[in-house]
Amino acid sequence: MRLFVAVVPPPEAVEHLDEFLDVRREAARFRWTLADQIHVTLAFLPEVADRHLDELVERLGRGAARRDRFPTRIAGGGAFPHVAGAKVLWAGLALDDPGRLQLRRLAEGSRAAASRTGTTVEGRRFRPHLTVARMGRPTEVTPWVRLLDSYEGPPWTVDTVTLIQSHLGEGPRKRPRYEVLTELPVGAGATSS
Repeated sequence: MRLFVAVVPPPEAVEHLDEFLDVRREAARFRWTLADQIHVTLAFLPEVADRHLDELVERLGRGAARRDRFPTRIAGGGAFPHVAGAKVLWAGLALDDPGRLQLRRLAEGSRAAASRTGTTVEGRRFRPHLTVARMGRPTEVTPWVRLLDSYEGPPWTVDTVTLIQSHLGEGPRKRPRYEVLTELPVGAGATSS
């Protein structure tokens, strides 16, 4: 299975960002991320054996329960690898120091949980972001980053970590289709459902 562990903003936060971008999307021929696929990836797991799934969920749940819930909002933005030759346009998260620490620990814990189950974790250093668009070739996106820098969405609390399966090519226009496998509560004493 192709899985990832993510923080998924609540619908009202995603809708706010989607409305902000909607009136501007026609100005660029980017491959815009569908609203129901907006998330912050904590750990990407390209190949998870079925036999490891239960242990992975258990370990992820224990790790999430050890973290504190924290407030944030979608705000600001940037581009990967850089604005002059971007392949990805992203929105950021507004985090205070305790929130930044908790988010980093959620990512580290998710990656450790996967590794302990014998699952390979792919990706470099954790850089929290929400991908809003992809480009087919390197593109200058300075105006778009400036636009995202002016954006600030409604506040919300990170209280859940979500394990999602990605089905390549099964979504609209041959994009991935995401299937939520489980949501795990964040916070001391939290129990998974």
